[in-house]
Amino acid sequence: MQRGMNFELGHNHSVILMSLQPNAPYGDKFEEDGTVLIYEGHDVPRSKLTLNPKEYDQPEKTPGGRLTQNGLFHKAAQAHKSNQRFAERVRVYEKIKQGIWSYNGIFHLVDSWIELSNGRTVFKFKLVAVEGEEDFSLPPSSNPRMRRIIPTWVKLEVWKRDGGKCTKCGSEHDLHFDHIIPWSKGGSSATPENVQLLCGKHNLQKHDKIE
Repeated sequence: MQRGMNFELGHNHSVILMSLQPNAPYGDKFEEDGTVLIYEGHDVPRSKLTLNPKEYDQPEKTPGGRLTQNGLFHKAAQAHKSNQRFAERVRVYEKIKQGIWSYNGIFHLVDSWIELSNGRTVFKFKLVAVEGEEDFSLPPSSNPRMRRIIPTWVKLEVWKRDGGKCTKCGSEHDLHFDHIIPWSKGGSSATPENVQLLCGKHNLQKHDKIE
């Protein structure tokens, strides 16, 4: 996937790529104890005429008048806010270090706005982490259960501690950050002690059991 913002991929959900690394190009951040993502829109493409995109307002439309990815997400968020459509379901992937991406699950796009930042205007999008929204054949829930994201620093500590391998079988493929004591049963996302790496097979077997 080349673009950081991908509206209605597959016509039933969207995908965004984010990063909280110090050198990240955009001002993404988590709020409200990890349940809310504030995601920054994307700049104009770099070109011979646009050597430094950070000097230009983030675009809502292309020079030809079509909505950019900023514009498409903004339109969807405002339509939801005015009760004209369901919240857009968004898969969120986070770059936690070079070459390593973490799937942060499904979010609902609930709001958007434009604000001034360093002398230019940028788009901001509010997304809330939700549970039970992976079946895209069903409409989005109007009253979803909120979910908390494992902090980036915890993921990095767990990755280093577990050696980038499943703690059950040593697999290096299809890895998941798993709560040892599930969050739904009182487990914490705030420290590495309650988080482990599991491959997809062992994560599915464990589900929400306490071992």
